[in-house]
Amino acid sequence: MKIRFSFSDQDFTATLYDNVSARDFASMLPLDIEVSDYSTNEKIAYLPRKLNPEARGPFPNPAIGDICYYVPWGNLVLYHGDYSSIRDLVRLGRIDGGVEPILTRGTYPMRITRIS
Repeated sequence: MKIRFSFSDQDFTATLYDNVSARDFASMLPLDIEVSDYSTNEKIAYLPRKLNPEARGPFPNPAIGDICYYVPWGNLVLYHGDYSSIRDLVRLGRIDGGVEPILTRGTYPMRITRIS
């Protein structure tokens, strides 16, 4: 499934994986939430409800551009830097193309929609 993220002057797509957690996330779309920087390698956004954590990690080959869900906090994570897979992460999908759009620093309203 393809989804679109829009915030600030950024607009980019991502592909969700076929797992129960990603399907649960997709069922929430369209979604208007706030995205902000966290640490030096990620942007985060709190979801309106918890997702099904069935697909939780650890998983192989964590990579820049991954879209994950952090189970304890109930937040979406967009990785623009290296990270390690841990038990409390669920990989939901990947950003299509490069991560340049999520390098924009700051806190912004963000809209996430389904495109296919």
